[in-house]
Amino acid sequence: PYARTYTPIALDSTYDYDPFWAKCVELKVVPAGHSMNFIGTHQSSTNYIYNRLGFFATGGNAACRALFMSGFTQKFPELNVAFLEGGVWWAVALYNDLFEFWEKRNKESMLTNLDPEKIDFELLEEMFTHYGNDYLNAERMMANKKLVARDGRSQPGEIPGFIDDWTQVQIEKKEDIRDLFVNNFYFGCEADDAMNYTAFNTKANKFGAKLKAMFSSDLGHWDVQDFGGVLAETYEAVERGLMSEEDFKDFVFTNPVTLQTRLNPDYFKGTCVEDAVSDFLAGQSVSG
Repeated sequence: PYARTYTPIALDSTYDYDPFWAKCVELKVVPAGHSMNFIGTHQSSTNYIYNRLGFFATGGNAACRALFMSGFTQKFPELNVAFLEGGVWWAVALYNDLFEFWEKRNKESMLTNLDPEKIDFELLEEMFTHYGNDYLNAERMMANKKLVARDGRSQPGEIPGFIDDWTQVQIEKKEDIRDLFVNNFYFGCEADDAMNYTAFNTKANKFGAKLKAMFSSDLGHWDVQDFGGVLAETYEAVERGLMSEEDFKDFVFTNPVTLQTRLNPDYFKGTCVEDAVSDFLAGQSVSG
């Protein structure tokens, strides 16, 4: 009764979330929030700052990678999701990490490079005999030969289920990762977050991608001491040469607009930005 279990949303869950996502599409509702209340290591009983640093980023990362690996963006390509208040730097790391993991741990690579069936034990014994030491030597290695060979070795014509972690999200080429990640995920950022620019760093991000970071500040929180300074802070990255004017427009206007209007083009009707959004959407239609 005291055990704590953790099930990420949409992956390995006892619940089927697909009807929920389908209902979001039907009702033209974009899921957006703090992602998951994943406490994890943020559990100091004495230090608030320790607990708060990276808290929403941790939850956002858990939810985002679960949605991606579960194939959510393939099954519901029209549905955007926003992860709020955690910034975007963690998503930049996750996006780029996905490429590295797919390159080394796609099914073909696993069977070609990491299959224990391909171990040459005679050569391995020779190498341990020649280069080993008192702790790591051929005698110890060969004593564990059965243990090494027992788990994970493929049998002819049989591929163990754990070989392919990409069964729920179908990745055929690297570009698929870009398209399935960048198009649907949005990331709410505080104005004073010094790492907001990383979303637009095309030199560092795989395939020159720009993630969909957007200005999303909580004015009522303790860290906003002057309401009047928030908007100015969003522009500091431009003044420092970290974001371009185009990036800034995406940050404060384009990305918040496309988050909502993919499902519901009329979302901003009746608001003070209705005309600006209409002009933008009309321009998209012409360019598209």
